Amino acid sequence: MGAIKSFYITIFEWLNIVFKPLALLGLRWQIFSVFFYSGLAKWNGWFKPDPGVYDLFMYEFFCPEEVREGALLLCDPKTLEYVEGSPTVAYIKFFAVTAGVAEIALPLLLIFGLFTRFAALGILVMTVFIQLAVFPTWSHWVNPAMWWAGVAAALVIIGPGKLSLDHLFGFERKDSR
Repeated sequence: MGAIKSFYITIFEWLNIVFKPLALLGLRWQIFSVFFYSGLAKWNGWFKPDPGVYDLFMYEFFCPEEVREGALLLCDPKTLEYVEGSPTVAYIKFFAVTAGVAEIALPLLLIFGLFTRFAALGILVMTVFIQLAVFPTWSHWVNPAMWWAGVAAALVIIGPGKLSLDHLFGFERKDSR
């Protein structure tokens, strides 16, 4: 039994050394590709939000024709309309731009492995907000939110791995594999 245990430990320590950095890079790439490309769709150039993104946030996310039970509803539920120039509209526009910036900046930090735990925590907070306030359904949690949350949580807990700027700059312990 001791030989089997020793063989098992040796094999998986070797696999950990060889493949863990690649696996963590793969997790960072997965979250990058989901959020970065979603973020790109919100822009018409350098810091020029796509005007359609405001409609997306106002009429799809926070005031859909079919009200999602438990979702954050920011318009008049009787008319499904907003008062133009109201603080609510300003808040939604600010939120749309902020989300667009976060969906570009945080994935870029993740893919380069710079401030990875902070960026992954930001993605995790965005995922929880999307799940609780925008799409509070079990089906959205099962796919895709659970995957986003799981990957982001793993990166917060484990870190970026050796194939990262965090590791290169010493933001992660050198002895961590």
